[in-house]
Amino acid sequence: MPTIPKTMRAAAIGRFGPPSTLKIRELPVPRVGRRGVLIRIDTAGVGSWDAEMRAGWWPFGKARFPLVLGTDGSGVVAAVGPGVRRFRPGDRVWAYEFGAGRSGFYAEYVSVPERAVGRSPRRMSLRDAGAMTATGLTALQGVDDALRLRRGETVVIHGASGAVGTLALQFAKRRGARVLATATGRDGLALVRRLGADASLDGRRRDLSDEIRRHAPGGVDAVLAFAGGNLPACLDALKASGGRVAYPNGVEPAPRKRRGVRVTAYDARGGVPRFLALKRASEAARIRVPIGASYRLADAAEAHRRVEAHVLGKVVLAVRRPRSRRR
Repeated sequence: MPTIPKTMRAAAIGRFGPPSTLKIRELPVPRVGRRGVLIRIDTAGVGSWDAEMRAGWWPFGKARFPLVLGTDGSGVVAAVGPGVRRFRPGDRVWAYEFGAGRSGFYAEYVSVPERAVGRSPRRMSLRDAGAMTATGLTALQGVDDALRLRRGETVVIHGASGAVGTLALQFAKRRGARVLATATGRDGLALVRRLGADASLDGRRRDLSDEIRRHAPGGVDAVLAFAGGNLPACLDALKASGGRVAYPNGVEPAPRKRRGVRVTAYDARGGVPRFLALKRASEAARIRVPIGASYRLADAAEAHRRVEAHVLGKVVLAVRRPRSRRR
């Protein structure tokens, strides 16, 4: 393993504000606690929640600046605390820690608790692993835990062309479900078809409910929502009784409760068993990770501008790569 330096480059903010507040700073490499893991970051995920935190949403008490953003990513273990037994330097890992504080993932190194780290899939690149850590947990837990999708059921995945929806679509297909995927734009509709959707539907259609029922005359069993716009039309297509709806907290407007429909809001959770479940599911599904845009660490502000606009798949920071790659 390379020698661990005393300082590192990080994209941090000195105050809450617009994307331009993200600046490259030279900061101390974070310390590793007794049950901590120091990761040399390869790829960091960029989420809409990161942009909200940058703008001033900070639900973790008083913010201490400079603040390094980023809740998830991948890399190689650089050091471990004396109480760590599951990892050793050189291991390829992914990690997710919501509210990581000053030791965020927009940096060359991050220090997180051992419970926030998992081994990444063996045949998956660190780039893909870093792109899907938080979104993969969100997608899989929506399919398996919140909805408990079963083989032969029909599910609408609303917002299927986004960072979470593209993965949820594939996990639902792995479970043997029939997937009706909503997306926007020709590129979004084409993407969900490539990922295996049984039907691709324009999520902005005024007659979306009728269009869903054309594919499922008896109604659908479940709706997994990653977008709030036009969501009531998806709910109108649920079966008269026994329908289920799940959505991650933060989807706005959130679906209202309906008679005979079970509505579940959830937050993605990490931890040893959940990382193991994500690893196994990703390998079994041979998951494909659509990356809509990749930026250098120095271009974190541009990445935030992109994530606040329409984007297919995931936006990432290529921390260990010298060039930006966009598509």
